[in-house]
Amino acid sequence: MENNAPKAIAVGHLIDEVLRRDRGRILSGLIARLGNFQLGEDALQEASISALKHWSRDGVPQDPVAWLMKVGLNKGIDQIRSSQREAQRKTDLDLVAQDAQEQAGVDVAEVIPDERLRLIFTCCHPALEEKSRVALTLRTVCHLTTREIAAAFLDNEQTMGQRLSRAKAKIRSKGISFSVPEKGIWTDRLDTVLSTIYLIFTTGYVTEDKGPRYLCEEGIFLMRLLHNLCPNDPEIEGALALMLLTDARRGARIDAEGILVPVEAQNETLWLSDAVTEAIGILENAIERGQSGPFQIKAAITDCHMMRPKPDWLQIAFLYRSLWHFEPTPVVALNWSVAMAEAGQPELALQKMDELKPKLKNYQPWYAARAHVLEKLGEFSGAHEAYLQAIKTAPHDASRKLLERKVRALHQSC
Repeated sequence: MENNAPKAIAVGHLIDEVLRRDRGRILSGLIARLGNFQLGEDALQEASISALKHWSRDGVPQDPVAWLMKVGLNKGIDQIRSSQREAQRKTDLDLVAQDAQEQAGVDVAEVIPDERLRLIFTCCHPALEEKSRVALTLRTVCHLTTREIAAAFLDNEQTMGQRLSRAKAKIRSKGISFSVPEKGIWTDRLDTVLSTIYLIFTTGYVTEDKGPRYLCEEGIFLMRLLHNLCPNDPEIEGALALMLLTDARRGARIDAEGILVPVEAQNETLWLSDAVTEAIGILENAIERGQSGPFQIKAAITDCHMMRPKPDWLQIAFLYRSLWHFEPTPVVALNWSVAMAEAGQPELALQKMDELKPKLKNYQPWYAARAHVLEKLGEFSGAHEAYLQAIKTAPHDASRKLLERKVRALHQSC
């Protein structure tokens, strides 16, 4: 009797790989067509189970993504057919079946990316609270777990799960359509859409040392798509430039020992020069439009930080003051303080950091930044204590190793 277990295990690994790369695209397409978040998730789960059975028996299809999309859509239609609400069932089924017919013969790889953008605008509908908009997009489009999203928002998992459930229910009850708004009315939602896509990117970037960087690719892809839909919007250009500049440094961000390398200490020959050139060109076009915005300012800060032989800290401090007018947050104030310390005013920087303590006492970068400034001022005991606190809550190993190296250097200088 033939042992099919090895084949099933290999197929299982392949399905996991496909879903790791394309789950967000497939799920977005299913939700957009089926009109229901939970139904789309259930349909994809059933399609994945079917894939394990059929691919093990018949072989892997030429286009696994298209197969999962088609089977998932059929599973969703089957669930609608079995619904107990007869009147609504027929309406839903007619609409979904019509959509499935219209998509017959269309290259799924071309259709699904547009669905993701449609879904992001749906998740960012004004009827939803801003925090729910971002969380729902990360859960649905990027498949972050509820626990991962909760950690990003400093919430507990149960609270975030309830928030996501309420957001899905509101979309359903309000009859919010799955579509990209017309250009004339999408301004109200654009800021949140940009923040959502950028958060998708940064989530992948800061976890680079833990796994594949698919979220970075998703974020850049979606921002390019948004840029193509509205090519003359300076904030979209600013956001895209910011992401390209940041991504260009990925090869220099962590050294051979797994230690995070600050931007000013990175080997610039490891940067992606084509991406840097493209980003600067996009940013210059945005600035020439004369409509300043937060993403343009952040991109300009990043550009100044990458200057050689050293960053232009005075210009960076000026830009953070400009950013404050758009985002008057403690984090922006902290970053301004860091720039001022590097520009030669550590006493002023420390004073500002201490004022921010009540609002940032649970924010790890505050301790790391304060330790650095205390070290500049020769207050080694206070710096040591702050470094240790920053190490305890470091977001990843690369950051922790950098802080530990600073502590060792501090001991040597005492």
